[in-house]
Amino acid sequence: MRTSQWAGIRYWDMKKKIESMVQLSLAQRLIGMKNRILQALARSAGTQTWRVRLHRWRGVKIATDVHISSDVIVEIECPHWVSIGNNVQIGVRTTIIAHMHGLPPTKEEFEDKEYVSVRIEDNANIGAGAMILPNVTIGHGAVVTAGSIVSSSVPPLTMVQGNPARPIAQCGIPLTWEIPIKEFFRKLRPIREKNI
Repeated sequence: MRTSQWAGIRYWDMKKKIESMVQLSLAQRLIGMKNRILQALARSAGTQTWRVRLHRWRGVKIATDVHISSDVIVEIECPHWVSIGNNVQIGVRTTIIAHMHGLPPTKEEFEDKEYVSVRIEDNANIGAGAMILPNVTIGHGAVVTAGSIVSSSVPPLTMVQGNPARPIAQCGIPLTWEIPIKEFFRKLRPIREKNI
């Protein structure tokens, strides 16, 4: 015979427990609704200044001089698990996912307010349509080319491409707004794959 979790609990104690569960659930739903509304506004906001501000309001850790293009999706459920460094550029229709069903963080990570699943370091450049998956760090000055799917960490000053994203070049300098594209390409060094 199975015993219920409510077996042996008096009526008033059971009522209090149910009320606290409903309140917690309501609070979680309200936070989720807030995140979804702010995400929708950020995707279509007219200026990148408003997009950055709306993502910050959602809880995404964003430093200074960050450029987020339109239609970018940044982790909807746990936006505080994403950290974006200084002078980062994120291209149109990029998706950043900080968690997946079946890959939950440990209990310690979940309870830690400073936990970060996706870290994009200073001067990184994320191309249009890229997808960043959980538990990834994109190093300082790294470049993710358009349409790439990043499932593992990217070393600093490295260009990655493909699905899954693989290193294709070493960057001599970061690709930022201040650097002319010709200078960036002159300092780019291809990575030669070894024949197996």
